[in-house]
Amino acid sequence: MADINKLINQFAAEEEQIGDREFLAPCVGGGKVRTSIGNIIYTFATRPADFEGWGIFLPIDRQIAEIFDEPNLPQITEYLKLLKPLRLRLLYALRGQTWLAYPVNESDMKQRFGTVKPIVVHLVEDGGQLECIIARVDGTICWFEECDRRADPQMDEQLREGLRQETLPESLRFAGMTPEMQTAYSIAWQRTEAGQRQIQHRQQVQAARENQRTSRQRPRDRRRDRHPTRYSESYEETRLREALQQGGGQLQNYRDRGDYWQVEWQTADGHLHSSAIDKNDLTVVSSGVCLSGRDRDFDLQSLVGVMRYEG
Repeated sequence: MADINKLINQFAAEEEQIGDREFLAPCVGGGKVRTSIGNIIYTFATRPADFEGWGIFLPIDRQIAEIFDEPNLPQITEYLKLLKPLRLRLLYALRGQTWLAYPVNESDMKQRFGTVKPIVVHLVEDGGQLECIIARVDGTICWFEECDRRADPQMDEQLREGLRQETLPESLRFAGMTPEMQTAYSIAWQRTEAGQRQIQHRQQVQAARENQRTSRQRPRDRRRDRHPTRYSESYEETRLREALQQGGGQLQNYRDRGDYWQVEWQTADGHLHSSAIDKNDLTVVSSGVCLSGRDRDFDLQSLVGVMRYEG
């Protein structure tokens, strides 16, 4: 009992000193910052609330920390060195300094992090679309460090030229192109005007095929399709379509990406989205918008409602 009381008194004493401890942390606009004091993690809302960037904060109380000073580059570098590095290719800006990116090496990401997926990167201060960067991973949060000096800038430019020329992802080919480049280009393509037109065209073709298939089916066949008894491609489509419909969305197309499906879908107000969805339980691997690292908190059905507010 004496040891427990001693520990409680120690924690109490450390909490009393919170206001005297300034700390360095990255922050996304509207987000929160964290620090460790005596092996206890404290989370604070920031003042100002819309601050985005690197800052030195000073706690006002147990809930709020105020921006106190601007850190220098060596301080930021030392902070990032504590986190795992990851080479990524920027896809497109989500909002502010937050981008969606894709791994440069899928095998490396799979081995080190257990999954391969598009990932949200915060505080991107340099680099452009389809350019390679070095990021640092803190749990589920990814922070920009620097542009990747090991990358070949000619490769980046060829990918961007493909977008300018409206080259279809399946038609883009050049020497040295990797499967990861192909996937990154395909995801970036979907956000272009040409990509949106292609998605709309696929939607029209899919709708026509669906109408044609439905008109040929007998009622008994339809009942069987709504309640499939074995895992097949039609079952995958049914799971995705029903989850989206329950949330008020509509399936347009989907592709098998190994551990997840890249799902193209549409909200009731006509906005098109592309999201990475886990095959097992339809949780969100990457929503395609900034959810402050909380993508895994949603499944495909609930994501539809989230997108209404994002839009």
